[in-house]
Amino acid sequence: MKALLLAATAVLAFCGSVYADTVKVGVVGPFSGPFAIQGKNFKAGIDAYMALNGSKVGDDDIEIIYRDVPTPDPAQAKALAQELVVKEGVQYLTGFYFTPDAMAVTPLLEQANVPLVIMNAATSAIVTKSPLVVRTSFTLWQTSAPMAKVAAERGIKKVITVVSDYGPGVDSETAFKKTFEAAGGTVVDSIRMPLSTNDFSPIMQRVKDSGAAAVFAFLPSGPTTLGFVKAYNENGLKEAGIQFLAPGDLTQESDLPALGDAAIGLTTTFHYAVSHASPENKTFVEAARKAIGNPVELSFPAVGAYDGMHVIYKMIEATGGKQDAQKAVDAVKGLAWESPRGPVSIDAESRHITQNIYLREVAKAEDGTYYNKEIATFEKQTDPGLAQK
Repeated sequence: MKALLLAATAVLAFCGSVYADTVKVGVVGPFSGPFAIQGKNFKAGIDAYMALNGSKVGDDDIEIIYRDVPTPDPAQAKALAQELVVKEGVQYLTGFYFTPDAMAVTPLLEQANVPLVIMNAATSAIVTKSPLVVRTSFTLWQTSAPMAKVAAERGIKKVITVVSDYGPGVDSETAFKKTFEAAGGTVVDSIRMPLSTNDFSPIMQRVKDSGAAAVFAFLPSGPTTLGFVKAYNENGLKEAGIQFLAPGDLTQESDLPALGDAAIGLTTTFHYAVSHASPENKTFVEAARKAIGNPVELSFPAVGAYDGMHVIYKMIEATGGKQDAQKAVDAVKGLAWESPRGPVSIDAESRHITQNIYLREVAKAEDGTYYNKEIATFEKQTDPGLAQK
């Protein structure tokens, strides 16, 4: 009898290991340093999704393992991804705020048999580097081209572009310029700044001297975007009537309190605003604000992370928790759902997210808070940048 009990216990233990495994998800992002608020938003989005949907898929427990890359550092990002795969045994990689970091990891995916779900990095080409990459964020082509259409519709004839000199900045500049010139506009000058730039006064003088009616700008969200918008105001460009045009990175919600009334009226195009009016977004914002602790800090990377977890859960469900990267990716091609940002889907060919892009302007609510007010919608936007690759 004792032997039978021992055998039964061993069988139950074996079954438990088969049917109640832990699926590990590795998240790489900036959780310290100058961009820590973006990593905090990754975690808030992930925590919100798991709070609303549970920490299991079928019989599989989901474990999240975080690794910190404070600033763009492709070598460190690649090393941490290798560590997550080899030492931690993660079946999924995700996060990645910066394009260079995401690019560095793509060569590892097929050998590791691990999909990569991009929660932010916004250069179009990332999804072309491996068939195992899926994106739930946006691209700069996707958010910048609509702004060029808006500029043309407003009768603006001359624009100067100012962007950070790396993949997303070049994409943003190219998207705006091609779309604006196709609509009959002229880009009088294009300025590319090193990522480390923090003194924008000389650049603002070049903008003033250019004769442009508007400036189109892109910098990665964080201390630099706050500094750039402040410099736009403090150097008299707004007073001079030079219009401000940008993708929504430059008016992320967490920066608006610091910008104050000077931000009112700034116009951007973007895939998400915390103020988006829908039941799904209301539920998400409540959960994400609880997760992040300080409601003012909630911003767009959280929704990329939230939807990224939705895609990963669908992948785990489709593979039964087993490690099969291609099967996981194939399962979400064409996947459609109602995100907090609106209706979205994963394009079956590009594995990039199709979504609405919204024209917004910064407004002040009755309670004195600032928000991005959606005033127009560009529906079902794919990524025009992929056609250029």
